[in-house]
Amino acid sequence: MTPDRLHIAPEVATALRDGTPVVALESTLISHGLPYPQNIEVASASEAAVRESGAVPATVAIHDGRVLVGLDAAALEGLATAPRGSVRKAARPTLAIALAEGGWAATTVSATMIAAEAAGIRVFATGGIGGVHRGALGRPGSDRPATFDISSDLQELGRTAVAVVCAGPKALLDVPATLEYLETHGVPVLAVGQEDVPGFYARSSGIKALAWVPDIADAARYVGLHFASDIGGGVLICTPPPADLAIPEAEAQAVVEQAIEEADAAGIEGPAVTPWLLQRIAVITDGRFVRTNTALIVNDARVAGHLARHLATL
Repeated sequence: MTPDRLHIAPEVATALRDGTPVVALESTLISHGLPYPQNIEVASASEAAVRESGAVPATVAIHDGRVLVGLDAAALEGLATAPRGSVRKAARPTLAIALAEGGWAATTVSATMIAAEAAGIRVFATGGIGGVHRGALGRPGSDRPATFDISSDLQELGRTAVAVVCAGPKALLDVPATLEYLETHGVPVLAVGQEDVPGFYARSSGIKALAWVPDIADAARYVGLHFASDIGGGVLICTPPPADLAIPEAEAQAVVEQAIEEADAAGIEGPAVTPWLLQRIAVITDGRFVRTNTALIVNDARVAGHLARHLATL
C-alpha cells in the first residue's frame, strides 16, 4: 500500500514509533453490524477495552480515498451516522474500488489485516471471522448447486502476518469446513483457556482446536515464535465469549438452524443471506443473541490488548 493512501493517526503513529502495543479494530460492525447509536457505543467500548489492557486502539476505515488507521471521535461519529447504503464493505477484492470511489467504506477482516500489516500492527481484534458459508460445498438432499461462497478472510489469514483475536468463525458458517480450509492454508488456530474452538455465541463449537493454551501470555509466546520464525501468514487466536452471556451450544445451533431454514423457505440468497439471518436471529431470541454478540466483541478487544502488551515485552 502506497504511503499516500495510508493515513496513520498521530496517537497510533507515536505508539508504533515508541514500541507501545497497538490493536487494530475493524469498522464493519459500525456500518453494517448494529444500528445507531448501538454501533458507536460498541466501537467506543471496544476501544476503551483495548486501552484498559494497556494498548492503543486503531480502528480502521476508508474515507475519501485513504485508509485511515485510527479514527478520532468525529470520524467514528461520521461513519456511524452515514446514511444507510452509502458505506461500502471493503475486503481484499474490493479494497481498490473503495479507495477509487471515495466516501466512506468499512473494512472487513481481510481489509483490516492488510491495513494493519501496512502500518506495522501485529494484533487485530474482531467478533468472528468469515469463512465457508453453508451451501458453499452443496447441501445433502438439496437440488441447489454448490455456491462456493468462501470469505476472503480465510486466504488473508494464510498470507498476512497479523494475529487475529476472535470468538471463532461466525456461527452462521459451515464451521468444520472453515477450520479445514484454514488448515489447508497453513493457518494455526489456537484456543485460549480451553481445548475447543469457541462457537461464537457459545463457548464451544464442539471441535478441537489445532492447539490450545491456558492463558493469553502463553498465546503471546506462540504468536511471537510464529512471527520470529518467518513462517508467513497470520495466527487465529480464539477466545470464548463471556460465560455470563454465552449461549448453550445446543441452543445456539438450534436457533441458527431455524433461521437458515426460514431463509431458504423465503428464497434469500447471495449477499443478502447474512444480514437477513442476523436480523432474524435477533427477532427469534428477543435481542438476547445481540447482547452476546456485542459482549464478545468487547471481550475480544480486551484480550487482544493483553496479547499485544505481552508481545511487546518479548
